[in-house]
Amino acid sequence: MERVRDIGIVAHIDAGKTTVSERVLFYTGVAHKIGEVHEGDTVMDWMEQERERGITITSAATTCFWTPTYIKERVKGNPNEHRINLIDTPGHIDFTVEVKRSLRVLDGAVVVFDGVAGVEPQSETNWRYADEYGVPRICFINKLDRMGASFEKSFASIIERLTPDAVAIQWPIGAEASFAGVVDLLTRKAYGFEGENGETIVEVPIPADLAATIERERHTLIEKICETDDALIHTYLAGEEPSLPELKSALRKATLAVKLVPVLVGSALQNKGVQLVLDAVVDYLPAPTDLPPVKGINPNTHAEEERPASDDAPLSALAFKIAADPFVGSLTFFRVYSGVLKRGSYVLNSTKNNQERIGRIVRMHANHREEAEEIHAGDLGALVGLKDTTTGDSLVDPEHPIVLENIIFPEPVISIRIEPKTKADQEKMGIALHRLAEEDPTFRVSGDIETGETLIAGMGELHLEVLVERMKREFGVSANVGRPQVAYKETIKGSAEAEGKYIRQSGGRGQYGDVWLKVEPMERGKGFEFLDEIKGGTIPKEFIAPVEKGVIEALQKGVLAGYPLVDIRVTLFDGSYHDVDSSEMAFKIAASMAIQEATKQAKIALIEPVMKVQVTMPADFLGDVTGDLSSRRGRITAMGERGIVRVIDATVPLSEMFGYVTNLRSMTQGRGNFTMEFSAYEEVPANVALQIIEGKKK
Repeated sequence: MERVRDIGIVAHIDAGKTTVSERVLFYTGVAHKIGEVHEGDTVMDWMEQERERGITITSAATTCFWTPTYIKERVKGNPNEHRINLIDTPGHIDFTVEVKRSLRVLDGAVVVFDGVAGVEPQSETNWRYADEYGVPRICFINKLDRMGASFEKSFASIIERLTPDAVAIQWPIGAEASFAGVVDLLTRKAYGFEGENGETIVEVPIPADLAATIERERHTLIEKICETDDALIHTYLAGEEPSLPELKSALRKATLAVKLVPVLVGSALQNKGVQLVLDAVVDYLPAPTDLPPVKGINPNTHAEEERPASDDAPLSALAFKIAADPFVGSLTFFRVYSGVLKRGSYVLNSTKNNQERIGRIVRMHANHREEAEEIHAGDLGALVGLKDTTTGDSLVDPEHPIVLENIIFPEPVISIRIEPKTKADQEKMGIALHRLAEEDPTFRVSGDIETGETLIAGMGELHLEVLVERMKREFGVSANVGRPQVAYKETIKGSAEAEGKYIRQSGGRGQYGDVWLKVEPMERGKGFEFLDEIKGGTIPKEFIAPVEKGVIEALQKGVLAGYPLVDIRVTLFDGSYHDVDSSEMAFKIAASMAIQEATKQAKIALIEPVMKVQVTMPADFLGDVTGDLSSRRGRITAMGERGIVRVIDATVPLSEMFGYVTNLRSMTQGRGNFTMEFSAYEEVPANVALQIIEGKKK
């Protein structure tokens, strides 16, 4: 198990993740030819839409084997061969769910950066997710052959915007068109890449004009490594240089503890430097055994328990992705943390307390499947035909139950109305939407009770466009789609208390429910919290759950404009009941009446999703672009330059960004570009709120 690496490749859109993945498959012998994104023949981007659009939409998993290049003896079954389970993730913000769930189950990550652009907005989001899950990572500054590429500037942007703990362990030879190879700072060896696909690594002399830089940077690197290790710092301060094995061992420890982040260089498209990235994966990223045991909660005792990464421990696995496969139905991707998952066995879905039978187990190679009898601790696989398991569920040994930490996904920010084109499409559409929603936790389907229409919600226009297209291609459903709408929400600004009393007398038994609720605002993004503070049994225990249910249902439709109410704490603190007439239904209705009254008194505000926007354009158009952003209620947060282009960072309400791409192109003669990602929910200005409410009420 110490020779297994579970890693993901993550980056901003267009930094070259898939190009790096394709080189990895070629050099490890999984693919016999290199797939190119621009030619639409990649292994990892296998969906038709991915090949047409040239972007990654869904994360693809595969397995390959690698023996480090510095090991000359290549005997079959050699002890230096490492199994690398690799997941190539999307870069576009609309598919951020794929990155988040992949990082949850991976042990390490290779973060790829564009050598011209350096750190971009989605790189920051992915970095945050990796920090959240404590994932050790290495960086690869790619595309150093491009015009305008600068290793120093890209490296400085990592230090400034992501982490001061990044350390360069390689240095480029040349830049842009003259980029020729890399220097390993630890060994002071320079390498060039020869052969048709750069498969032959040759040692070359370090260029004379680089010698002083290499010594300076090596000195900085050794200093930073020694600072993380008490024994080495004594050696270093005594004026001696630690040995190469000592330095590599200390750098590995520091990387695993996320104290240092090694940075490598290259150009995947020009086949330079990728094999050395694989060496660094083996040298510095963790095996399952290097990480602390996975923690979870025992559902029976509610105590925290641990599972070590060992085949002998009880089974614990996490389902991190559901995929619809046209040939085998539903595929559940999972990671085994401890124990062995065997075909034909029964496991417990401890999240839902259901038993599942393990029918077929497969190993995935992008969209190809290879049958397996069992999957061991530290490995990834997929299961065919599980009935009730969804993303984030734990699959465990029924005798030793444990619930592993779930994955929390962001809320959708945009919705559109959708209707089937024909009667025949109607039934098929329901099935298709249900399957797609099972697959993607950031995709929601709901019905508008007033109009009877179906609403689908997601993370952005591209996200919904891709899903509607998938419905057509994979499920044969044609649909008409409405205009995108912003997912507004309502919240309260103050606290209030109100009573909800529901009394109905009819000939026989009546209905009686009486509750007092207090509502208070919570921090933005916290959602909803229900507190039961009933003392002395003024409301019997069996009616508390119906009160909570009534509250949750009432919050789905706010009193201001009918949008969901969020970031609210509701406390049930008093009430009364009737021995004969009280019922669950009566308390549910009473709770809903109390919520409506209390929220009215607590001053309701409309809130909207605000996006972080980064626009790049030539300097000539700076004034036009900033003026246009301001007219869209945008706030400019930073301005800078990247080579010959100018960069503007701003926050802009999502409602003002529809159709922005066309506007930007016409303003900048087609030379402007922008990226956008969700930032936070903020209050809508009063004049805009009035228009939204009136529009909704008309």
